[in-house]
Amino acid sequence: MKLVRFDAGTGPEYGVVKGDGIVSLTKAQCPYGDLQAIFEAGDEALAALADCVASTHPHHRLDEVRLLAPVPRPGKYLAIGMNYRKHVDESERLGIERPKQQVWFNKQTTCIAGPYDEIDPGVTEKLDYEVELGVVIGKPAKGVSADAAASHIFGYLVANDVSARDWQFHSPTFTIGKSFDTHGPIGPWIVTRDEIDNPHALDLRCYVNGELRQSSNTSQMIHNIFEQIAYLSTAFTLESGDLIASGTPEGVGVAMEPPVFLQPGDVVRCEVAGVGAIENRVRESGGH
Repeated sequence: MKLVRFDAGTGPEYGVVKGDGIVSLTKAQCPYGDLQAIFEAGDEALAALADCVASTHPHHRLDEVRLLAPVPRPGKYLAIGMNYRKHVDESERLGIERPKQQVWFNKQTTCIAGPYDEIDPGVTEKLDYEVELGVVIGKPAKGVSADAAASHIFGYLVANDVSARDWQFHSPTFTIGKSFDTHGPIGPWIVTRDEIDNPHALDLRCYVNGELRQSSNTSQMIHNIFEQIAYLSTAFTLESGDLIASGTPEGVGVAMEPPVFLQPGDVVRCEVAGVGAIENRVRESGGH
C-alpha cells in the first residue's frame, strides 16, 4: 500500500494510491483519518484501510493534486553518516576520519519539504545532494534487537539529505548544515513494509539535470537498517512516525574533482527502486 498526503485545492488530506489515482481517507469515510493514527495502530489500521479502499473508486488523479511530505513533522528525524563503503572512501579523501561506530546526527524537523517542492539554498554556497532510503517507524522501539527490528518499521520513502557543506562542520554534530529550511525533501509517498521484500537489495540513484551522479544499491550499507534501529533504540525510544535516513552512497558533489555544488535552477531527482522518486528544483536564494 502507498499512503500519501496531498492537497487537491482544499488543504492537506491523507489518502491511498490506487492505480493512477488517490482514494481520500476522509471522502471514503475510512476508519483512520490521518497517518499518525495509522502508524500507531499498525497492521490493524492497514487491514481496515485495505477493506475501505478495495470498494472505493479514486477521488482524484495523481497528476491533478500536489503531493506533500507524507510525514510533515516527525518527532525525530535521524540520519546516519558515512554508511556506504565507497562513500566512506571518498569522505576519507576529503580528510574525514573513517568512523569506528555508527555516526548519527539530527535533521531538525523544520527542514521537511514535499517531494516536488523547491529547495532554498539559504546562505550556503556549497549546496549538495544525498539520495537515501528513508524509514518510517511504526511500533515504538526501545532496546530491540536487530533480529526484531523489522517489525518496528512501518514503511519506506525516498529522502534527499540536502546538505550545506560549508555549514556542516560548524558543529561536530553536523546538525546546522543538515537542517536548513526545505533541506529535507521526502516522499513521494510511504510504501508499507509488506511491499518491500528486502530493503537491503534496492537500487538507488540521484540525477542532477539528468546527469547520473549517484548509483548504488542498499546492499552496500555498512550498517543495515535493522542494525541501525537496534543501535538507536539502545539509547532512546524510536516513536511512531519517526524518520530515519539510512545513508547515502558515493557520488556527492563535494567529493567530485573539482567539487561541483548545486546552483539555482538545478533539478535534483532521487530514486529508490520499489519505492518511488522525488524531484526538487533549486530556487534563487530567498526566492519564492
